[in-house]
Amino acid sequence: MELMIGKLLGFVMVLTRISAFFLVVPVFSWKVIPVRIKVAMTVLISVFFSLVAPSAINAGEISPVEAALLIAYEATYGLALGLIIAVLFAPVKLGGRIVERQMGLAMAQVLDPLTGERTQPLGLLLETVFIVMFLSANGHHLFLTAISRSYETFPAGSVPTISILATGVIKAGSAMLVVGLKLAAPILAAFLLLMVVLAVLARIMPEMNILFISLPLRVGMGLLMMAIFMPFIYSFMSEFTGLLGKLLPV
Repeated sequence: MELMIGKLLGFVMVLTRISAFFLVVPVFSWKVIPVRIKVAMTVLISVFFSLVAPSAINAGEISPVEAALLIAYEATYGLALGLIIAVLFAPVKLGGRIVERQMGLAMAQVLDPLTGERTQPLGLLLETVFIVMFLSANGHHLFLTAISRSYETFPAGSVPTISILATGVIKAGSAMLVVGLKLAAPILAAFLLLMVVLAVLARIMPEMNILFISLPLRVGMGLLMMAIFMPFIYSFMSEFTGLLGKLLPV
């Protein structure tokens, strides 16, 4: 009986970590995926990991309060790992939002069919292109690899090292801002050059309505630069993989 309880507790801990991980990680957390598919996928992966990495906890020596704490520990691990990956997934959309502000499209909003939230169209376009490239390169396998490696570093039932998890989340946030600005930097330079040209024209021809002329020029240049920039999104794939290897606390 105690053996069955121990097996059940080990499975629940694995299920808790994987469920918390998939709750926030990109692709798997999308609202467009049916709930039944999410539940079936989570249970199937949990069964696999519970067999591959069984828990060594003796159920007879654990009280109900300690069991609840162990489950809370697993939820902490899963949420921290998923949050790091979700933050590292955001630089492409962040770069698109920076460019949209330069184009004057900051007020334009559309409904994101993947997450059900309102977002800017250009950022959504860039994120969609990146996701298609990511999935076509089997990037979702990185998520499974990350959760697998987490059981090597943090076995089921271990007390979470909050400092390590918090450091990973903070570093992922700073990397998101740096990489997002890096992706948008060439387009920002083009807009800066455009502003200099418009300033010179305003001095040469004061009667010209610079505001009226600059709006279509900014939108046109933004679309042109994004079309030129689009193939370089694929190069972010390797950088994304490297950041996962460095920042995940596994």
